[in-house]
Formats: sequence, C-alpha cells, structure tokens
Amino acid sequence: MRISSLFGETRPVFSFEFFPPKTPAGERALLQAVENLHHLEPSFVSVTYGAGGTTRDKTLDIVTRIKRDYDIEAMAHLTCVGHTEAEIGSILERLAAGNIENILALRGDPPQGQDTFVRTEGGFGYANELVAFIQSHRADFCLGGAGYPEGHTECRDLDKDIAHLRQKVEAGLDFVVTQLFYDNQDYFAFVERARSVGITVPIVPGIMPITDLPQIKRIASMCGARIPDQLRQGLESADSAEGIQTSGIDWAQRQCRELLDGGAPGIHFYTLNKSPATAAILSALRG
Repeated sequence: MRISSLFGETRPVFSFEFFPPKTPAGERALLQAVENLHHLEPSFVSVTYGAGGTTRDKTLDIVTRIKRDYDIEAMAHLTCVGHTEAEIGSILERLAAGNIENILALRGDPPQGQDTFVRTEGGFGYANELVAFIQSHRADFCLGGAGYPEGHTECRDLDKDIAHLRQKVEAGLDFVVTQLFYDNQDYFAFVERARSVGITVPIVPGIMPITDLPQIKRIASMCGARIPDQLRQGLESADSAEGIQTSGIDWAQRQCRELLDGGAPGIHFYTLNKSPATAAILSALRG
C-alpha cells in the first residue's frame, strides 16, 4: 500500500520509526517493541538507515520482516551516503522484491568521524537528486522526505530551507515527515511557509517523547531542535527517572493533541526502539 493513499481519510495517520540494531540483543528488543505496539494498529512503520554502511543490510531485512511477519505497512529509509547510482538502483530492486512500496528518501548525515557530507563519486549530493533518480528508475515507489521546522542544521535560513524542500517535492515527494521539535508553533509556521511557496503534500509532524533527559539533550543538540524553557524546567525539576518520563510523556501527549486539532494529518513517533511511551501517548489520543 502506498502511504500517500492513507492521507485524507477521516482518521489521523499514526506511524512509528525504528532504527536497525547492531547486536542480537538489540534486534530482540526491536522486535519486542514492534510486537508490543502491533495492537495499536499503526498506519505504517519506518526503519532508519545507517550511515557508512553500518546497518544498511539490517534496514532492508527488518523492513521486509515487519511487513511480512506483522502485516504492517513498512517504509525503508534510503540515503545518498556512500552509494553510487548503480548501488542505489540495486537497493531499489531489493526493496521491490521484498514487496516494499514506500521509501523515505534522504541525503543522509555524514558518517561518524566526518564533519561534512561528501558526495560519493558516481552518486548523489542532495536528496532531490535521489528522489528524481528513484522516480526515473521505478516510478511505482511512494516517496517521503524530511522537513525541518527549525531549519536544517546546515541551513538555518528558513526561507532557503523551505526552497530546498520545494525542490524535493518538485522532484517527486508524495509527503513530508518533519524532524523532531518540541514547540508546536515551529511546526505550524513551517507548514505555513511550505504552503506559501506552493507545497501542497501532507506534512506529518515527527514527535520524540522524552524519557531520558541527557539523551534528549544530546539528540536535540545534534538535530538543532530547541527544548522550550517550560519543558526543560519541568524535566530538570523532576526528582526521579519516573518523574522525567511522566513529564516528557505528558508534554508529548499535549503536543500531539494540539497538532491534530490544528490540522496535522497524523503523527510520526520516533520510538528509539522502545514501546511504553509511544503506547501510552497513542492510547490516550485514541481513548
């Protein structure tokens, strides 16, 4: 099923993102999280893609297994990092052979140890190039792309950043999933900028519930996301790990309600391969 066909229905599109593990224990934890969330009937799940070849085969394997064994629509992430055009073409054939119809097409982050992205010889340097190639190679894929409500870390000029998004959409994106954020006004302003330049595809907000303060500070710093003062103060005043989780989940739940009430077409949950926080939030939204 093409994910684009899910938008426009009466109910919101809820989805979960997982990352491919590097160890057998991690793989068991991931599959247990999928099992724990299965009853919530997500519209689809996505599986991220390791830079520098670290987990690429795992991504292809896991996304295929989720769709086959759990009967959940699945989307594979695909990046330009370290790939030639021919290699991308081969990956597309593998995905098609695994009955995967949906791809999140990304430029990708530089591999660990590199400060800047370097185009692979014979490969692509920008996500819009990857999108255009996929469209020309196999037009039957449904393509999603990334959006940055606070601007990409390499482009904090919001007007330029939205122009880059428009290039990706014009190349063939069917929908957009945003980077995580914690202030909903950033999302609504981002959507307004997108619509003002003619971007009409669905823009799905990405939400990462906070369950670990040092971890989320590190992640937010890496992706350029602000933690609002009110949220930060609530987390830092919590006197236990359980208190931090409660505060983080409560904030995310209120975020999601406001986003949906404000017209967001759904919510994409960054699960970090854990199920309790996502399950609690989605159950409350549907309750």
